[in-house]
Amino acid sequence: MKYAVVMAAGKGTRMKSELPKVLYPILERPMIEYVLDVLEQAGVDKILVVVGYRSELVRETLSHRQNLEFVEQTEQLGTGHAVMTCHENLRPHKDSVLVIAGDSPMVQTDSIRKLFEAYQNESIDLRPSCILGTALKENPEGLGRILRDDQGEFQGIIEEKDASPEQKKITEVNMSYYVFHTPDLLAALTHLRTDNAQREYYITDTPAIMKSQGKRVVALPVLKPIESLGINTVEEAKIVEEAMRIR
Repeated sequence: MKYAVVMAAGKGTRMKSELPKVLYPILERPMIEYVLDVLEQAGVDKILVVVGYRSELVRETLSHRQNLEFVEQTEQLGTGHAVMTCHENLRPHKDSVLVIAGDSPMVQTDSIRKLFEAYQNESIDLRPSCILGTALKENPEGLGRILRDDQGEFQGIIEEKDASPEQKKITEVNMSYYVFHTPDLLAALTHLRTDNAQREYYITDTPAIMKSQGKRVVALPVLKPIESLGINTVEEAKIVEEAMRIR
């Protein structure tokens, strides 16, 4: 069975709206609806939606969907913490789980299918603990870069603010689409720390934790450049709307 965790707890302060960020309309639909459509089309069997800010409104808006389970994140302590809140829901699950943000309306069904297929196509004893979906972007400014060793194997993610001039030239970027082996994910979450500027738990730290434990992590550049269009401001929402109209 395929599971997914959709992070949908944030306020989205820069959207200049009282709505939860994932309910901000893109072409007159809440942006999270596009994400949920893609997950259903990609064959996800169970979707856990992590809610927080105005959670009752998110639940009500999505009440027409059948295969959702809502998980309450009472404190917003980062993306890693959002997934931590799903521990009891995920604990019985021994297969793959996708982790994705609910404010990713440009996500493509084909990309999600490829990530799940890359996990399933390996023999059970060789399956990675984590597959990151990455994109090649001509202008990667502001995004975390993928570090690889001389053999091309994943080494880590370096955020732009921490990157050297040479690392900033890397065009392969982290898009925060992950397929995890669920038991390995739950184990890695227990090692997350808040020793960062935001004092938050970051899901982006889990691949490096897994690598340090000797587990296999794969970065797969299967995402399309259009999927790197993020939404943090009203202006960016307009850019995404225009891209959707063109498509």
